[in-house]
Amino acid sequence: MRSVVVTGAGSGIGLSTTELLIDAGWHVIAADRDASALARLGERLSNRHAITLAPLDVTDEAAVAQLADRCRTLNAPLAALVNSAGIAANARFADTTTDMLRKIYEVNVIGAFALSQALAPVLRENGGGSIVHIASVSGIKGNLGRSAYGASKGALITLTKIMAVELADDLIRVNAIAPGPIETPMVKENHTAVTREEWQRTVPLRRYGQPEEIASAIAFLVDGEQSSYVTGQILAVDGGFTAAGLMA
Repeated sequence: MRSVVVTGAGSGIGLSTTELLIDAGWHVIAADRDASALARLGERLSNRHAITLAPLDVTDEAAVAQLADRCRTLNAPLAALVNSAGIAANARFADTTTDMLRKIYEVNVIGAFALSQALAPVLRENGGGSIVHIASVSGIKGNLGRSAYGASKGALITLTKIMAVELADDLIRVNAIAPGPIETPMVKENHTAVTREEWQRTVPLRRYGQPEEIASAIAFLVDGEQSSYVTGQILAVDGGFTAAGLMA
């Protein structure tokens, strides 16, 4: 059995990823800053033995270091990290404050950076592994109202490519998923009825994706056999949104 750390495991994409990877034979260290969400996760998966709950704020560097130390003592060696923790805001450029930008960067970029930096040595000691960042199509396209969020995800996409090059000698593969609109609590909080209509009109498949559809792509990227030659890639799981041009 192998171990994987999944951040943002209490809801949305992180929750679906946790469940799918457990079913695939992984031991999951489920990390989230929301203690109540972790408690619900523990109750939901109370009959599963391959899960460890880990309260974690990815912006707390001391807590990140403690998690890295903990990962060195696992019975099932750490082989992957999924950086799914993230926050968003729906605000146009003129209405985006610098405090808003800093807060989003602190979680979406610096949090993923710090945790990856802390766990990469553990992966190296275990013979390599996989890191998957959850980016967004908002880091690829100029989506309205996504100044802070899109900028953070664009930074994460570039970080993915640099990490892939620099960690290759350690046999650590680094990739990112760029989800389109996905039915998660964060999206439901930030997408108005008008926003939903606009997304469904511009996505060729004409619907929002489900967290399980992102989890399936993550499962492929963390699997060292199925995706052994894949690194430095940004996989858009977006219903065709980034491929679309003029649509009738």
